[in-house]
Amino acid sequence: MSRRLVLEFPEGVQEKDLQDDDVLLKAKEAAVMELLRKGKISQGKAAELLDINRHDLLELMAMHNIPVFEATPEELKEGHDNLKESLRRKEI
Repeated sequence: MSRRLVLEFPEGVQEKDLQDDDVLLKAKEAAVMELLRKGKISQGKAAELLDINRHDLLELMAMHNIPVFEATPEELKEGHDNLKESLRRKEI
């Protein structure tokens, strides 16, 4: 099932200008990036919706200031501690 997004513009904006492929693509990108920012869709889904590869998605995310990876300070500390422990075990 697909959904439609309807946008309203003031009278001064001409219909033909809104049908420009670049305008339509940028509007879709903005909507998908906001869904991604809010955690409503995954990175994989965002790439699929925009029909782009992972590398292009990461570039687009950077342009929209969307972090590639988010973690709480506690999660980062736990990961750091786990890595230190793993490295310590390799030394033994």
